[in-house]
Amino acid sequence: MEFYQRQDPKVKIKIQYVLELIRQVDRVPEKFLKHLTGTRGLYEIRVEHQSNTYRIFCCFDEEKLVVLFHGFQKKSQKTPLKEIEKAKKIMHDYFQSKNNGNGKN
Repeated sequence: MEFYQRQDPKVKIKIQYVLELIRQVDRVPEKFLKHLTGTRGLYEIRVEHQSNTYRIFCCFDEEKLVVLFHGFQKKSQKTPLKEIEKAKKIMHDYFQSKNNGNGKN
């Protein structure tokens, strides 16, 4: 949420557009949603605005998209390993919490 709040209004509109596209389309183009190679169940939502690239990590839980509340502005060709590791931890904690009965359905 903090990542989203820090963005320019035009970037927020673009993020909302991509999230709505993902919600409505059965087969989302890889340009907007891509599985990260070498990760189990981790995806990145891809947002581009002007010359800036943004990534928001997500996964699926019982066929529903779960946004993992971790996003960043991408500044290099590859997604930084540090960002992937952080997202994997958040995803692990989400499912751990859910399996322990502490998560909301």
